[in-house]
Amino acid sequence: MTSKIKDKFRVLYDRIKKVKHIEIYIAVALAVIIAVIYFSSIASKPKNKVENNKIDNISSNFSTSGEYIDYLENKLENVITKVKGAGNVEVVVTLEKGFEYIYLTEEETRNTSNGTVITTSTIVLVNGKPVIIEEIYPVVKGIVVISSGAKDISVKMDILSIIQTVVEIDNSKINIYSGN
Repeated sequence: MTSKIKDKFRVLYDRIKKVKHIEIYIAVALAVIIAVIYFSSIASKPKNKVENNKIDNISSNFSTSGEYIDYLENKLENVITKVKGAGNVEVVVTLEKGFEYIYLTEEETRNTSNGTVITTSTIVLVNGKPVIIEEIYPVVKGIVVISSGAKDISVKMDILSIIQTVVEIDNSKINIYSGN
């Protein structure tokens, strides 16, 4: 029985050897398999960090941009003060613009007597309030941090890294100064 299996494997191996450039086909197949695994794992991971200046895991909605700024400032201050050597910390956040909302709309298309088509769009109201289908968080314009430990370059770099991780903004929009 084992000799039959060995013979079948031998025949299969001989057929594979006859295929020109088999290593290219194998490499392409492996690359496709790796890409599928990689992209499927990215799609299935829950998002836990800020993405495009939008915080996904906020437990409460903000009614104003000011509340959002206060939230970000407090969150950053709380995290940065835990950095060894940071000392007293104060954070100021500025925004490019406030919240944007995309509302649910109903479109109605009518044909007029002269043959033109008129489309009207109205916002859907529930209990007198518009239905929001997407809330776009404000874009952070800049962040200023004053830390008594920012004289130490390693503390300053830690603070910079924290801000980039939490808010994902460019280095040029972050200013860190040493304070009293």
